[in-house]
Amino acid sequence: MNVTKLARVKHKEIEHSIKLPVSRFIKEEAQRLGFAECRMSRAEFLNEDSARLRRWLEAGMHGQMGYMARNVEKRTDPALLVDNARTVVSVAVNYFPKEKQNPELPQIAKYAYGKDYHTVVKDMLHCLLQRIRDRYGNVSGRAFVDSAPVPEHAWAARSGIGWTGKHSLTIHPQYGSYIFLGELIIDLAAEPDPPIADRCGTCTRCIDACPVQAIVAPYTVDARRCLSYLTVEYKGDFDPSVHLHHRMFGCDICQDACPWNKRAQPTAIGDFEPNTAILNKTAEDWRRSAKEEFDALTRDSPLQRAGYEAAVRNAGACNTNDNQAAAKI
Repeated sequence: MNVTKLARVKHKEIEHSIKLPVSRFIKEEAQRLGFAECRMSRAEFLNEDSARLRRWLEAGMHGQMGYMARNVEKRTDPALLVDNARTVVSVAVNYFPKEKQNPELPQIAKYAYGKDYHTVVKDMLHCLLQRIRDRYGNVSGRAFVDSAPVPEHAWAARSGIGWTGKHSLTIHPQYGSYIFLGELIIDLAAEPDPPIADRCGTCTRCIDACPVQAIVAPYTVDARRCLSYLTVEYKGDFDPSVHLHHRMFGCDICQDACPWNKRAQPTAIGDFEPNTAILNKTAEDWRRSAKEEFDALTRDSPLQRAGYEAAVRNAGACNTNDNQAAAKI
C-alpha cells in the first residue's frame, strides 16, 4: 500500500472514530481487547438491589464475609466511588475451559483453572479506560473486578450483559454463566443499553442440583451452606462430619446443571488456560504439600485467596470415594 492510500485509510479510521457515539466507540474498543460483551448503564443509585442486599445481610447469609456488610452505601451508589459518575461500563470475559479436570481428582472451580482473573480482567479494563481517555480526553474513572464494593451482577443485569439466574449468577445468552464480570465507572456520559428478560422460566435445575441446598430460594444463596464459600471464604476447622462433595476450591455444580451452559464456548484468552500442575494434584498431594510449594504453585492463581491452610484443610475433608454423600454443615 502506497503512502497516499495509507494516509486515506488512516483518515477514514479517525473520521469513523470521531463520528461514533460514545457507547459504540467503547464497545468496539472492548471487543478489540478481547471482552466477550460490553454494555452501558447510567450510574444511578440501585434502590431495589440495596434493599435486597440489606435483607440478605440481616439474615446473616454472608457468613464470615464481614466485608459484605461494610460500605453498603458504596455498593449501591456509584457516585460514592467516582465523583460525578455518569456511566457504568459493564464487561464480560468468557473463561469456559477447553478441557475439564479429571472428575476423580479433588475438584477446582473452572474460574480457578488459570491465572487470577482479578489481575487479568483489571488489566484489560485499564487498557479500555486508557483508550477512552485517548479519545475523549481527561475522563475520570475506576476499574473494578470483584474486589471492591460494586454489585457486578446487578450492573450486568441492568446493562443487559445477561440476566440473573436462580443460582444468583449472571447468565449470558451466548456464553452462559462461565463469565468474569468487571466494571468501569466513569464521568463520561454514554448511551445506556436496555436489560434483557429473565430466560430461566420454570427451570430449577441449579436449585435441584446443589447437594447442600445452598440456593434457599430462587435468586438467593445462603453462603453459609455454599460449598464455594466453605472452601474459599470460610476460616477455621470443619466438623469431622462435613462433606465437601469432592470440592477442593470453589464449586461449579449449580452452573454445570444449567441448560444455558450447554452452549458455552471455550475461551480464547490464554491466561485462562488450565494449569495442569494444579488440576492434576490428588487430595494426598495437597495434604502433603509444604507451604513454600503451595505458594510457588499458586502464585498467580485464585487459590491464593483461600491460602495454604485452607487448601490442606479442604483436601483433608475431600472424600474422593463418595461424592454423593449427604453434606452435614
